[in-house]
Amino acid sequence: MSEVLTESVATLLARRQVEGSCAFFEVGEDWGQGRTLFGGLLSALAVQAMRDVCGDDWPLRALQTSFVGPVAPGRFEIEVHLLRQGKNVRQVQAHIRQGHAGGTGAVAGVLLAVFGTGRDSTLSTLMPALTPPAQPMDACMAMPFIPGLTPAFTQHLEFRQAEGAYPFTGASTWSTRTYTRLRAPQGVDSELMSVMLADAGPTPALAQLKGPAPASSVSWALELRPVSIADEGAAWLMDKDALAVAEGYVNERTTLWTPDGQLAALGYQVVAVYG
Repeated sequence: MSEVLTESVATLLARRQVEGSCAFFEVGEDWGQGRTLFGGLLSALAVQAMRDVCGDDWPLRALQTSFVGPVAPGRFEIEVHLLRQGKNVRQVQAHIRQGHAGGTGAVAGVLLAVFGTGRDSTLSTLMPALTPPAQPMDACMAMPFIPGLTPAFTQHLEFRQAEGAYPFTGASTWSTRTYTRLRAPQGVDSELMSVMLADAGPTPALAQLKGPAPASSVSWALELRPVSIADEGAAWLMDKDALAVAEGYVNERTTLWTPDGQLAALGYQVVAVYG
């Protein structure tokens, strides 16, 4: 039997506390991913902390995340620093800390975000078009949540793989296309949703392995486009491609599309695979 969903993202956001340049969060084991909490959630909470401290008037354009160490379930803080505020661009840094209050805990994550207002431009609009997957969502099998086998955080999401192979099946493919959505999307705006979903799926390189092996994100660069969502409960499409693999590290690219086919984010990640 699947575990019961204990706390939605909206609940985690509503419970946060903001004191000066720090935001405090408490997240349970149901959002776990191995020894740490789900990286996409941590990055989304850090973005919210940046917006709390520095303002939410400009959209997020880019986010760089270094996962320094594990963040255990429980309470942690996100310390925010405004690096520079210009006419059109705001650059913000955040440190995820856990262990001690007041900015003295061990650093578990470092994030650099760029928020930027829209500007008039003489450039023509260039936007890639979505190529429909080989199978529509309804024709794809929902991946089950299996306690103790699949990461705990996946109980909060629905995954339906349309193309590519499943992890640990010894396949030869290096790419996947997956429909995904948050099971309780209420209270999560499209920007935070983009951050979370862009990190939700495993690296497609795991399909090459013939047995389970752990994998961990080392660094992540995400470029975002402001998007609007008409149906917050609809599924997004997550395309993943392994670009280079050697010495236990995978360089991969993620393209995230909204339910109606808007380009939401481009992600580039370094993943360590221990197998």
